[in-house]
Amino acid sequence: GDEEDELALRKGPQHMPAPKVPPPGHAYSYNPPEEYLPNEEELREWAELDPEDRPHGHFVPQKFANLRSVGAYEHSVKERFERCLDLYLCPRAMKRRLNIDPESLVPRLPRASDLRPFPTTRCVRYVVPNRKEHVVVRCLTVSPDGQFLASGDEDGVVRLWEVQTGRLLRSWNLMEAVDIGEEKKNEKGEEEDDASDDDKSKTKPIASLEWNPSRSHHVLLAAVGKCAVVISTGTGGPDESEVTDALLSSALSCKNGGGNISSESRAAKAVSWTSLKKRKFESSSDAPVSAFGGRSGPVAILLTGRDVASVKWHRKGDYFVTVSPKAGAAAVLIHQLSKASSQQPFGKNKGGEAQLACFHPRKPFLFVATKEHIKVYHLVKQAMVKRLMSGCRHISSLDVHGSGDHVVAGGLDRRLAWFDLDLSSAPYKTLRYHEKAIRSVGFHPRYPLMASASDDGTVHVFHATVYSDLMRNPLIVPVKVLRAHTVTSGLGALGAVFHPTQPWLFSGGADGNIHLFQDL
Repeated sequence: GDEEDELALRKGPQHMPAPKVPPPGHAYSYNPPEEYLPNEEELREWAELDPEDRPHGHFVPQKFANLRSVGAYEHSVKERFERCLDLYLCPRAMKRRLNIDPESLVPRLPRASDLRPFPTTRCVRYVVPNRKEHVVVRCLTVSPDGQFLASGDEDGVVRLWEVQTGRLLRSWNLMEAVDIGEEKKNEKGEEEDDASDDDKSKTKPIASLEWNPSRSHHVLLAAVGKCAVVISTGTGGPDESEVTDALLSSALSCKNGGGNISSESRAAKAVSWTSLKKRKFESSSDAPVSAFGGRSGPVAILLTGRDVASVKWHRKGDYFVTVSPKAGAAAVLIHQLSKASSQQPFGKNKGGEAQLACFHPRKPFLFVATKEHIKVYHLVKQAMVKRLMSGCRHISSLDVHGSGDHVVAGGLDRRLAWFDLDLSSAPYKTLRYHEKAIRSVGFHPRYPLMASASDDGTVHVFHATVYSDLMRNPLIVPVKVLRAHTVTSGLGALGAVFHPTQPWLFSGGADGNIHLFQDL
């Protein structure tokens, strides 16, 4: 109204009313209870105190027979004067207090039961028959149709399992393939690193294992020692077997250990292709799993100068990338299987050793992770697009969401960093739920799920919804902790991978067990 407008336009400080005098209590009554009446000792103590330190100031409680017997208060004028003096000399300030409910500050997360389905119960255990001692399971991968599971062990053996029954179908000892690659290298007369005979004879673990993401290509890619081994699984039908054989034809026919690499290119010195067409392995069967499977077993070897730590396919199933952290400028190599060719995208090693690499699912981008950063390169423009600051001391695992706009990285310092590429180079969320180092992280290709495996023996499952609306942030909710493995020699769950079509999770660990968790 008009009065409010006048108050708003009035100059000077805002009027603040004086605080009210507190109402009198029982002690000020003319007939107070006995407990409020002071005795002689209390009266002597009060007389020695200043009026400000006494319980009731100048007033002393007394008892009267009736209200007519109460006389005039002798200190009334003095107390009124002191109150006026306090109001005049003591400044008053307006304090605005925010009445906020603490519960309103905590984000409201949906219940886990409303976010189903997600893996909850251990249903299948995959066991190697007639094996007494456990062997550490380093990595896992699933076929695109979800029928077969492949595992890589510490002893350099790749095993093929049937998902529904848990039956072991095939085993390939890749140490024989590594020895063949070393022989080819010696025949060419290349210089070897100083290594003892014990190191050469020692078995090497399967550092990384990836199934070809294309349904028509039944091919495995394994990293062991200084080699990347291409394995034909022999699990396809008649049409798929023909497509797989056509894909592997160049790798099977490569000669002189070079493949189709130009001798003038940088990759010629960094990698060499070797065909295993005429080789037979004593530790495995060449018979395919399927009646139409065609060739089964290791097909070709890519021999590099240093140990290969990671292999990743492109989503179309022809190109793949290998990472050798100690190889300097040749750490990251991109290969094409259909042509048996390789290329070295980087001429110099800048910004630390490359640890991991993976392709963008839709765009010609390559993600290269060092120990602390993740660099995004445009392969067509041959330039770095972005650098992501993870905040981790040592990145151990990396995965890209199917939309391509979100990246998740796990570190050995227990951090799980979620990046939104549209926001900034800093992590959108940093999760610290594990007690020990994170070994594997990954998204589900179909369901809004994410999982992380750690050395504490647990696998954490998260509900991770990414909205198409750019104004809404991703919803990340922890829904389940799977007590998957027992900690052995300081190592726990080393690998975790989702089923491609079902909300199921496979996990492998240092205790030698492989488990399948389903949504029951």
